[in-house]
Amino acid sequence: MNDHNPFAGYQLPPLAWLRAFEAAARHQSFTLAATELNLTQAAVSHQVRSLEKHLGVTLFERLPRSLRLTEKGAAYLPPLRNSFDELAAATAGLFGPVGKRTLSIRGPVSFVALWLAPRLADFRARWPDISLRISTIVWAPTQQDEMSDIDIRFGDGNWPGFRSSLILSHRVIPLCAPSMVEGEDDLARLEWVMSRHQLIHDTGYEDLWKKLVHKAGLSFTAPAGINIDTTISALELAAAGIGPAIVLERLAQSYIRSGRLVRFIDMALPIAEGHYVVQPEGQKRPRPEATLFRDWILEQAALDG
Repeated sequence: MNDHNPFAGYQLPPLAWLRAFEAAARHQSFTLAATELNLTQAAVSHQVRSLEKHLGVTLFERLPRSLRLTEKGAAYLPPLRNSFDELAAATAGLFGPVGKRTLSIRGPVSFVALWLAPRLADFRARWPDISLRISTIVWAPTQQDEMSDIDIRFGDGNWPGFRSSLILSHRVIPLCAPSMVEGEDDLARLEWVMSRHQLIHDTGYEDLWKKLVHKAGLSFTAPAGINIDTTISALELAAAGIGPAIVLERLAQSYIRSGRLVRFIDMALPIAEGHYVVQPEGQKRPRPEATLFRDWILEQAALDG
């Protein structure tokens, strides 16, 4: 008896039935699923009915020209799809074809340069036969890049038509060059830095300085400053002594560790946006290499805390 697995006695449905259901759900059609699986439409329909009988529920509403998932069917599809993706990824990782495979990745330039790049050696060591093609962007796109296998985006995680998995949640912190710091306590240093230097604003987040001042309990009016469109540019401007910047803490760690920038006030602000790995919902299954990379980057994020 298995005392640790509560599902040890449960008989799973045959894999063929599960494949038929997953393909039919993706295509919303028995006919298109049959084409993908190289079966007849009648065979796919029969396998899905067998699965429904085994589970004791109806998974599809049969419409005149298409299929619609029932509530139970819609709930069953995501874990089943993830299981197929994980199985494909594990198989590709362990027994994939010998020779180069190329994985195309698109992501925000600051995330790629400051967080992803220092960790890529681990991915390359694990899967040396997968070559990477990386393209960077500044603003989150609204559409999937058909040339990319992996899309990394910064936002609220809500992109219609896409599945998103959170990589990093964020808070922002104020940083400046060590030479800028004056004052004996947090409030004195904040007033000193803000009154004597241009403030660096990340475009789209110009209100963060105002929020920081309000949180500190000051009525100080922040002066005009410089707007910049990437975190890496804001960090470089701050390190050059142009002024203080409020930036994503988890992207600034190399600057803090090296001493190029310092936290002049022990304060942080949470933000709603995060970095996500995004995959399209639709008729195409992700490539196994893409699932390998998705699982790896989520593992790296967990190690990052």
